Order: sequence, then structure tokens, then C-alpha cells
Amino acid sequence: MRASFASNRRIASGRPGRAEGESALRRAFVLALAVVLALPTMAQRDKDSFTPVSLDAGFGRIDLSEPPIPIGEIIRRFSARESDFEKALARYTWRRTIRVQSFDDDDKVDGEWYQIDDVLFNSTGRRIEKTSFAPENTLKHFQISPSDLQDLQNGMFLVLTQEEIGLYNLKYAGRQRVDEVDCYVFDVAPKAVEKHKRYFQGRIWVDATDLLIVVTHGRMIPDDTRRGHEDLHPPFMTWRQQVDGQYWFPVYTKGEGTLHFVSGSGDPARDAHIRETIQYSDYKRFGSTTTFTMEGPAEEPKKK
Repeated sequence: MRASFASNRRIASGRPGRAEGESALRRAFVLALAVVLALPTMAQRDKDSFTPVSLDAGFGRIDLSEPPIPIGEIIRRFSARESDFEKALARYTWRRTIRVQSFDDDDKVDGEWYQIDDVLFNSTGRRIEKTSFAPENTLKHFQISPSDLQDLQNGMFLVLTQEEIGLYNLKYAGRQRVDEVDCYVFDVAPKAVEKHKRYFQGRIWVDATDLLIVVTHGRMIPDDTRRGHEDLHPPFMTWRQQVDGQYWFPVYTKGEGTLHFVSGSGDPARDAHIRETIQYSDYKRFGSTTTFTMEGPAEEPKKK
């Protein structure tokens, strides 16, 4: 996000209402986003460009014992499965609904950027994206940057294929249940950060049976913290669901945090507390008449 310094007002974020029967996974987003800060590769608090929302619960106890198969073998297998998933995904169409909101001091929405995109195939079979709905942008205090668009449209969808896995260091963090799904947990950080490229840094949960990512929690980096050029990004969490009996597809992303802007001609530092949500829906295999549609509201989904 790039701040607009036309006002001294602080942007504060509200929180969406919760549906009845909220599951452990739907409560997952209320785990402390400070986990991201705790990773060894993260900068110290006083050097960070954001403060995570103070949240209060997690997935439960994590088993720190050695996994039943070598860690390197788990990584090899799940990255191969992710490559298979990416190839399968290339045969699907879907809808992506993005909402970025700002809030005033009374936790009321005072601005919003909203867009619905359909990921389709044209008449020649080439992949295209078509914006089907995009009302006027009413955000007042910050602007959507090109890196924001890159993250919202692709980065938060994270697929760690065999080709991508070599760019990252993975550290085994244990074994943990997400609802009824037994998962291997890994902390992930890029080995190096090249200019003009975006990378994931955070934690992933990998289904111990299907060996595919089911939850992603972290940030897209790097931030640009240069005074007068700041481009900052909040932490996020993405959930997947098994929608075709074989692969886990992303269905919901939520990002939230207070971004710390220090630039502005003669202006003091300002905080921008924002919320981002992305819903991925209407998955349909190209050439098929069957559509996989998520049921229920656009909230943190429940694992099946």
C-alpha cells in the first residue's frame, strides 16, 4: 500500500461478523499474527513496517517429534504434488472477489476498493482474466500499488511447486491438526530476495495424507521502506478446500495489519490499519459442465 498524506486521520480496522457454528479452522485467522514476527528470518519489531492485528487463538498443540518419514522426503513429495496441482489448476476457470477496506476512528468503513475478476479461457483456449465488476475506488488514505495487485491476484494464492521450492529455505516446525486434517508444518523464507520479485515468508500447513498445502500464513515481501517511496503490505492467511476429491484449492484469504508510514513532506509518521479479503469461487474444469461452488458466506471456510 502507498499512503496518501492528505489527512491526519488514523485508519482503523473493524472485523467482520462470524457465522454460527464457527469451526476451529474458521477461528484460525484469530491466531496471533505475531507468529510471522517470531520467525528467525524476520526483522526486529522496531524495524518492521507493520504491526499485526492483536488476535487471540490458534490451531492447538503442535507435535514436535520427528515425522514418520524424512523431512527432505516430505518436502520433495509435497512440492511434486504442488506441481501436479498447478498443472491441474491450469485446466480450471474460477472467480476471484477482492475487497480492500479502510476504516475511520469509529471502526466504520470510510473507503473501499472492490473488484471481481473471472479467470477464463478465450475462444482459442488461451488463459485470460476478465474484470466483471469494479465500482469506483473510494479509498481515501492509501493507494493500491502494482505490488499490491500482484499479491492480491497471484501471491496470496501461493503454490510451492518443484520449480519454486528451490528458492526457499524450509524448516520443519512439527505436526498439527487443522480441524480434522493432520498436517506437517513448515516455516518458509526466501534464500535470497531479487529486485522486482515478490516472495512469500511465513508458515505453511501441508496435509499429511494428500501432501498439498491447506493453509498459508505469512507475508509477501519485500516492503519498500524508503522515505517518500514506501510500499507496505499486511500479513495474510489463505485457506484451501478439497473441491474435486483430489486437490486442495484456495477458497479464502484474509489479510489485516497496521502499516507504519513515515514519509510525507513535513508530515509525522502515520499508521494505516487495513483489511483485505479474497474469495475464490466457482471452480470449473474447462470443458466440463460441473462447477465447484463454495457454500456459505465469504468468511474463513470450514475444512471438510
